[in-house]
Amino acid sequence: MKKLSKSKQSGFTLIELMVVITILALLGGMVMPRVIGRLRQAKPQKAQLDINQIKVALDMYAADNGDYPTTEQGLEALIRQPTSPPEPMNWNGPYVDPTNFLDPWGNKYVYVSPGNHEGYDYDLYSYGADGQEGGTEDGADITNWLQEEEL
Repeated sequence: MKKLSKSKQSGFTLIELMVVITILALLGGMVMPRVIGRLRQAKPQKAQLDINQIKVALDMYAADNGDYPTTEQGLEALIRQPTSPPEPMNWNGPYVDPTNFLDPWGNKYVYVSPGNHEGYDYDLYSYGADGQEGGTEDGADITNWLQEEEL
């Protein structure tokens, strides 16, 4: 009869595991700041895309009805026919898919019609990451009008 021999156990030593963990930590330290930076850039870009999409819907609404929704009617006029004056004459909506009109930071987009900026029929904007008017970098407002620093 043959005796079963002990099988050699192979595996990683503690030092090998520590070396691998250290390498992974170093790689993570180099990659994570870039990923986080891209995430910070993505939210303002998403807000600008949302504003552009809403602008198209507002233009379709105005083409059908002769004017943009009032501030009181708000962006909801793009989803449901307004019942407050001035009632639209030829509402052909919904002009956008049902949405809650929240920016990437969870705040409602601000819509004012008529607008306060020369050359624009309405103002449509997000206050950015800080949720307050004005601001810089992550907290900068994202608007449908050109701001001075963009000119």
